[in-house]
Amino acid sequence: MIEVDGELVPDYDRTLTNFNEGDVVSGTVVRVDKDEILVDIGYKSEGVIPISELSIRRSVNPDEEVALGDTIDALVLQKEDADGRLILSKKRARFEKAWRRIEAAAESGEPVEGLVIEVVKGGLIIDLGVRGFLPASLVDIRRVQDLDEYRDQTLRCKVIELNRSRNNVVLSRRAVLEEERREQRQQILDRLSPGTEVEGVISNIVDFGAFVDLDGIDGLIHISELSWSHVNHPSEVLEIGQTVRVKVLDVDRDRQRISLGLKQTQTDPWQRVIDETRQGDVVVGRITKVVTFGAFAEILSGVEGLIHISELADHHVENPRDVVNQGDEVNVKVIEIDPERRRLSLSLKRVEVGDTVKRIEMDGITTALAESVPELGLSSEVFADVEEEPASGDHPDLPEPVVEADAIVEDDLDQEPVAAAEPEPAAEPEPAAEPEPEPAAEPEPEQPAEEASAEPEEALAEE
Repeated sequence: MIEVDGELVPDYDRTLTNFNEGDVVSGTVVRVDKDEILVDIGYKSEGVIPISELSIRRSVNPDEEVALGDTIDALVLQKEDADGRLILSKKRARFEKAWRRIEAAAESGEPVEGLVIEVVKGGLIIDLGVRGFLPASLVDIRRVQDLDEYRDQTLRCKVIELNRSRNNVVLSRRAVLEEERREQRQQILDRLSPGTEVEGVISNIVDFGAFVDLDGIDGLIHISELSWSHVNHPSEVLEIGQTVRVKVLDVDRDRQRISLGLKQTQTDPWQRVIDETRQGDVVVGRITKVVTFGAFAEILSGVEGLIHISELADHHVENPRDVVNQGDEVNVKVIEIDPERRRLSLSLKRVEVGDTVKRIEMDGITTALAESVPELGLSSEVFADVEEEPASGDHPDLPEPVVEADAIVEDDLDQEPVAAAEPEPAAEPEPAAEPEPEPAAEPEPEQPAEEASAEPEEALAEE
């Protein structure tokens, strides 16, 4: 109470809360509207929190943030605006408290917790009282394909970057997970040894291979260890999230690196070839590549042999593509097997009629038998001596011989037209057994057609 004009009256000014702009005060929510919140902070009038100053979320429902009777902290933005109102901000009060907590956590290395409120391009937004950014590459130890599965989850992260002037906070959940798994990784490294087979999940695929998550530590399958056959890219064989069984090839405990092999858990196709193929066998192959010095034929998935250009055909071959093309299925003879160097020499020209052809299959105990090289099946009449063929003039199905224009010499032009057009000499050619005395006019016995065309010329000369 104070004395005013000799009377004691209540000292209302002393009942008011003393604060300045920028201070953080506590108050009770007395009304919740769709566009503002009224808070009693013990001042001569209620403080007003505009909806834009309620939360760091892009869009917010006031009923989800506060309720009547809640005690909240707010930062004083203005003691009196143009309308004489006290303007407060709940999100800025929370921001100031959160920033001090984040600074302490960044300095000590302790993790902070926050709720995932947004999924944006490249990562997640976490509510720490401050908008913290968690890049997609740091969400988990392995690459996460679908970030939406983390929406509305509370995550523990480490602060790896802090900038107050830009209100920038960058987080890493992966750092927390790696720290938690450090002891577990060491136990895994102690347990693994070369030759051990383990199961893991493909966590990432790169050009040079694939990474496998072995319950907290990644091992690498180099592209050369993916398959016994040639692989252009690891994605041809594996996909992210796939569970695979692999063999440990090497463990570097100092550098915490594990080398793995996938093909070592599969049957070696070369062993099938060594066990079931001998020199001189004829097998089915598929042309996989044609080069200047020959062609490669795959006789079993993962096993290719070279057909040298000199083994493609009996005749000289300038270009292997004149004989075979990629994708052709051919029968080839095995002429050399080198198990140590894993090299196979094949021949196409040495395959003979009647040879038994084998087809090697990975899923069979023995090689499957294919049909033998077929014979041509040509009749002996095809190879009859051409001298036994009748003259063209005596064959019922052949036309009469025709005198070519250039067969008439200049001397024939002086003859009478009737003699030149007379058909009798052309209709009765002399037998092949009685050649003319002049050697130049003697017909070749192997070429009846030339003999027939030469006889009319002789007939015209006699005329």
